[in-house]
Amino acid sequence: MPPSPAPPSPLPLIDVIIPAHNEARSIGPVLRDIPWNWVREVIVVDNASTDDTATPARAGGATVLREDRPGYGYACLRGMAHCYARPPHQQPDIIVFLDGDYSDYPEQLPELVRPILDDGVDMVIGSRALGQREPGAMLPQQIFGNWLATTLLRRLYGARFTDLGPFRAIRAEALRRLDMQDQTYGWTVEMQLKAAKQGLRCAEVPVRYRRRIGVSKVSGTVKGTLGAGYKILWTIFRYARG
Repeated sequence: MPPSPAPPSPLPLIDVIIPAHNEARSIGPVLRDIPWNWVREVIVVDNASTDDTATPARAGGATVLREDRPGYGYACLRGMAHCYARPPHQQPDIIVFLDGDYSDYPEQLPELVRPILDDGVDMVIGSRALGQREPGAMLPQQIFGNWLATTLLRRLYGARFTDLGPFRAIRAEALRRLDMQDQTYGWTVEMQLKAAKQGLRCAEVPVRYRRRIGVSKVSGTVKGTLGAGYKILWTIFRYARG
């Protein structure tokens, strides 16, 4: 793996939140590949895991929080509460969200935050649709679901995204204004549609994507696929009425 680029000076306060449910096999490689010279703290939220996700997460240098309520949104909200509990002068400037299954390339974090640092953008989505995907990394139902969701976002909210990718960066102050509520599968699309409704400056950068370690809790099962699809569509139409 090539060395990460030198961080800017002065370095903004960048915190990373990683929701992790039963990711004992993958969380170590994720943490290993994070460019630590760019970040202040990496928070792994152990989301109702029944394996030993917490042990390799701590060994990899992360702060480990426990969230016993299962749900991607619950885990993200728990990580955000930790960040926002700091004194005012220690609040993060940027929060990065990253999955714990090693499907993303954590070393691309500098590429993700650059539009915020250099161009005044509020939120950046790492787009798997624009980047290189390992064969089989995204199943057909994921590709179709992303296309459908982003098409609806464009038509209902004027939001021009190509992906609901989990690897994303956002100004912490802008994230607070979004007043995130979703507790499960609607988290990513809620963030993007609210960003559009509030007029945040958004951008996408191409990111690479590979087969995850282990079986996906969403696309790897019929129940997970249907549940996620329903919740994403419900969220899109719910806020369109508001």
